[in-house]
Amino acid sequence: MPTRRRLLTIAAAAAACAGLPAGAAPLTRWQGVALGAPASIHLAHPQADRLIARALAEIARLEAIFSMHRPDSALARLNHTGRLDAPPFELLECLSLCAAVHAASGGAFDPSVQPLWRLHAETHATSRAPSAAEIAATLPRIGWTGVQAEAQAITLLRPGMALTLNGVAQGLIADKVADLLAAEGLTDILVNTGEFRALGGQPEGGPWPVHLDDAAATPVRLRDRALASSGPLGTTFDAAGRAGHILDPRTGSPAPPRWRLVSVTAPRAGLADALSTAACLLDETGIAAMIADFPEARLVGLEV
Repeated sequence: MPTRRRLLTIAAAAAACAGLPAGAAPLTRWQGVALGAPASIHLAHPQADRLIARALAEIARLEAIFSMHRPDSALARLNHTGRLDAPPFELLECLSLCAAVHAASGGAFDPSVQPLWRLHAETHATSRAPSAAEIAATLPRIGWTGVQAEAQAITLLRPGMALTLNGVAQGLIADKVADLLAAEGLTDILVNTGEFRALGGQPEGGPWPVHLDDAAATPVRLRDRALASSGPLGTTFDAAGRAGHILDPRTGSPAPPRWRLVSVTAPRAGLADALSTAACLLDETGIAAMIADFPEARLVGLEV
């Protein structure tokens, strides 16, 4: 198995319960795991336990669609057979978002890199990087033009194709949980499923302060907005920490570590997640051009 190291530490500053209005419900914070990443939900409501239980059920439902590790997930079944009939709406929605970011990034963002990911994982597990010949043999199975997504079915058009949605699904799940809680009438919550989605601000007032990597740094303040961060070396295939997990579909190699951390805000976390992932494969000019295609998105951190 590849060595996986999460070098990015992203922590939300908890709201101070003392600042809540008299008689208001105290702030409740749930912590756990979603899609393999640390997760949390902050909310203040007299029925917090019931609402968090609903949110966790929603996370479980979405993991049954997007998980790479569950053989019965919709994504796993698509990858296994190359076709998924009557796909879940959320999967179609996700692939539509992927198509938009793929186009805006000039093809840098491409979830069809899963065969390359598997190649790198398997070879690094034997203490070596894949050879140029192995990469060249895998590249014909990569390419967004081989993904056909329609309401009736999603089809992978070339043999051996497979998708990974790790660069977008965590953000999309944050959006779906926030949507569910908004439908329950909540207005001030923070959802973290590996990426952040703020609905409103802190219950006692003010935006949610979210620290990126360094708790001493000035936080990003979120109100009705999402935040995602990615780093080429946030997870690595090798024990030395040099072969990053974000792969370039054009070359078959890991993203060059020109950026240590890229952070993007947007109205929704799925978009912020995909943009921050794609940015790891682009230079500063390319990042600016991609972000310009999404007028409400903002690059808020570019660390070297």
